[in-house]
Amino acid sequence: MDAIDDMRCEVLVLGIGNLLWADEGFGVRCVEKLAAEWQVPQGVTVMDGGTQGLYLLPYVQGAKRLIVFDAVDYGLPPGTMKRVEGDEVPRFMGAKKMSLHQTGFQEVIAAADLTGQLPESLLLIGVQPEELEDYGGSLRDVVKARLGDAVAMAVAALRDWGFAVSPRDSEVGAGGTALGMSAYEAGRPSAEAASRIGDARLFGSMG
Repeated sequence: MDAIDDMRCEVLVLGIGNLLWADEGFGVRCVEKLAAEWQVPQGVTVMDGGTQGLYLLPYVQGAKRLIVFDAVDYGLPPGTMKRVEGDEVPRFMGAKKMSLHQTGFQEVIAAADLTGQLPESLLLIGVQPEELEDYGGSLRDVVKARLGDAVAMAVAALRDWGFAVSPRDSEVGAGGTALGMSAYEAGRPSAEAASRIGDARLFGSMG
């Protein structure tokens, strides 16, 4: 089996974003929670896509169905969840760029479509962020509270597509690693101890 075959799957569940930038990490935290709490069958791949942009193209091209978790600026109150499907997904991914990863992933969708390898089903599970410019910060409470809802939406979609998804007897996954949410939040300094919004004296002298 070659490298491209290794990327093929029935369903790709992808979390994108940067967990070091506050609510930008929503998508990554969703796949972390899904992998820790749910057992997915063969043919379903759960993946932390981070900010890899076009490097994700072969994985998207190799999937028949795609679920994406992300923080998306819908222009709605913070914490608002929105489910977008099918042809609407590319429009919402590019509705308002919040970071470079969104530009990159919109290009991934466009490239997969151009090559005739766009997944037959697209589902975007997004949340309206509250704060993005908190470098080193974590999810705001209103966004963190929606992780369970987002994962439940993905589980429901997988079951609707005929995939047997079952709860794990105990949580596994990234929770105990340095970037797992519990360890990350316990180890990061407070905003008072370490500036996470940049130094106005520096940024004021630039441009």
